Amino acid sequence: MRSDGAGLVRRLVRKTLWMLVVLWGITLVSFIVIHLAPGSPSDLQTTLNPYAGEAARARLEALYGIDRPLHEQYLDWLSRIIRLDFGISMSSDARPVMEKIGERLPLTIGMNIASLLLTLLVAIPVGVLSAWKQGSFFDRGMTVLVFLGFAMPGFWLALLLMLHFGLEHQWLPISGLTSLDFESFSRWEKLVDIGSHLILPITVITVGSVAGMSRFMRASMLEVLRQDYILTARAKGLPTRLVIFRHALRNALLPVITLLGLSVPGLIGGSVIIETIFALPGLGQLFYTAVMARDYPLIMGNLVLGAILTLAGNIAADIGYGLADPRIRMQGGRP
Repeated sequence: MRSDGAGLVRRLVRKTLWMLVVLWGITLVSFIVIHLAPGSPSDLQTTLNPYAGEAARARLEALYGIDRPLHEQYLDWLSRIIRLDFGISMSSDARPVMEKIGERLPLTIGMNIASLLLTLLVAIPVGVLSAWKQGSFFDRGMTVLVFLGFAMPGFWLALLLMLHFGLEHQWLPISGLTSLDFESFSRWEKLVDIGSHLILPITVITVGSVAGMSRFMRASMLEVLRQDYILTARAKGLPTRLVIFRHALRNALLPVITLLGLSVPGLIGGSVIIETIFALPGLGQLFYTAVMARDYPLIMGNLVLGAILTLAGNIAADIGYGLADPRIRMQGGRP
């Protein structure tokens, strides 16, 4: 058991070192691409100002440091990133990038974690039961609902929920994170108010996730149920519930673990539309406004955060593999 744990640690150390190299490559490519895109912060600030000429544009470029060669800009940015200094935003408020990201990150992460937990609570039992009762009325009914979830655009579902629950019945708020009189609420009332504002956006995010993950879970469970050791367990007369939940479920979770690792980057990009529709001050909306304003430090801060989340998701998936399948721990340092 100790050698299995040491092998898993070696595997994770090797993977972490390799991911640091990958992270550097991501920052290099991203930095070059966003600077090659048409437009710049100085263009956006001077184009609509009839009194701003070339001299004003040159002063802005010197102020932002974008008048230097691209490799010098990247090396200067990289040296600051190593010190965890993401620079100052080029927007009118001129606030530190880390401060702006730190304000928006808890909301986006919290919404997606809540959606992920709800997805697991619903998708895994639905997938297992659909595989267990393959071809039954339940399986066919879930298949229809899943295809509806796949086909339904998130923004359309959001508008339907806003129309029904917010406008027609006025059961839930449809915009913002808090009510107008939020400051006068007690602590418990504030939590209830924030929760009520997040019910609809979390529901929209969860519906699409449940549709995909339940199908993955069903397909994986069907494949595991056809394995010889499952057939042997059934031939020995073990109860069906014991075969399903003790012997089959653990191996069937491996593809789901992969899907969870791949879904981590969507915490930022996948929240842009939902946060815009519901007017939520999250990280996705911040990233969109930064791109439109050509705010290079803020764009790079979001991209680095997304890259770190992606790599962390891969490491978490590796840990999950080792916990779910002892054969992976026994591989030692081999990939």
